[in-house]
Amino acid sequence: MKPPTRESRKSRAHAVPVYLVEDNRLLRDSTAALLDASGFGIVGAARSCDEALRDVGRLGPHVVLLDAGLSDSVEAVTRLRAAAPAAEVVVMNFLPGDDGLVGFVRAGVAGFILKDATVDEISGAIRRVAAGAPALPRVLGSLLLSHVASQSRSRADVAAKGDARLTRREREVIGLIADGLSNKEIAGRLHVATHTVKSHVHTVLEKLGLRTRLEVAAYAHAQASGHGAASVAPPPGLATKRGTRSAG
Repeated sequence: MKPPTRESRKSRAHAVPVYLVEDNRLLRDSTAALLDASGFGIVGAARSCDEALRDVGRLGPHVVLLDAGLSDSVEAVTRLRAAAPAAEVVVMNFLPGDDGLVGFVRAGVAGFILKDATVDEISGAIRRVAAGAPALPRVLGSLLLSHVASQSRSRADVAAKGDARLTRREREVIGLIADGLSNKEIAGRLHVATHTVKSHVHTVLEKLGLRTRLEVAAYAHAQASGHGAASVAPPPGLATKRGTRSAG
């Protein structure tokens, strides 16, 4: 094996620290190797949530990749976020029709990686989440909004009424969230301060009766595809930019 070059050592020093939770040893080892080859810093891996909980606080990952198939995976999201508040949790191997979608969102996940995701999609999701942006595959957008709306008729009514009250700038922020931008990136795009973007995001959540950035991204995707609760034009940029790119 060749010794690491100065450039590779520098790249590793700036790599996103990632922790992997996967009970299948072959998948765990192969995923860790794939991420390592893609330039991420694999700080640890575990076969169970209990094992991960003993590690994450000490190892300080920025992103925890959690296998959706683990029996206690939804509960584990809450526990992992409590054990490592600075870490974002991304659920892996998720199926588009999985009924656990809302449970994971309510538990505080920052994103999802589908079972058939490509290496580029996995890498992109990790980097977006590490930067503070949601990672929501497009196929999950409308599904998430319909699940959230079905939880309560009043929630759907709030979204419909709130949609009509959105300002142009708030619609721009929604579109950029759906495009996978972090608050800092949105601020740069709109030439405003980051705290101004945070204020816009807070207002959007209140108006639409939503709780997370993932739900905002779902709302935007649903509007762009014509499945939203209200019949309004999609936020700027959504109508033409939803090609093959993974949202989030």
